[in-house]
Amino acid sequence: MNKNANKTPEQQQYEQLEQKHELKRPVLKNCIRAFWVGGLICVIGQAITYFYIYFFNFTEQTAGNPTVATMIFISMLLTGFGVYDRLGQFGGAGSAVPVTGFGNAVISAAIEHSTEGFVLGVGGNMFKLAGSVILFGVFSAFVVALIKTLLIMWGVI
Repeated sequence: MNKNANKTPEQQQYEQLEQKHELKRPVLKNCIRAFWVGGLICVIGQAITYFYIYFFNFTEQTAGNPTVATMIFISMLLTGFGVYDRLGQFGGAGSAVPVTGFGNAVISAAIEHSTEGFVLGVGGNMFKLAGSVILFGVFSAFVVALIKTLLIMWGVI
């Protein structure tokens, strides 16, 4: 079935005009930028992990939590200074997908609503975007732990 069959001539003309003026997105360039920015963030995270292992005698398993906390803290600082936003404009999903994107989402909402006060503004709106991430992360961890527990009880693992 032709999509244009049910449209008026004005709607068809508008679609043609819209297609003529629509900006072509440089998909390959955006993917390459996201790859390098996300990779750079991961390299920094790995360096922080090695820092905790070398200077604080953490193991590879125990260095993960302080590394994540440090990365979130750094992204929150950079967001507060306006640096992370420029990095996000350049790197796109490369800056949003790592855990630093979570820190950026939390602090951006807090900054945006800070004029409404600390309780109703910052406290009430800080986790609007990040709240769903926390919710689904906790729920997913619960489901995985439940499945693993059942598999251990049944002797599969």
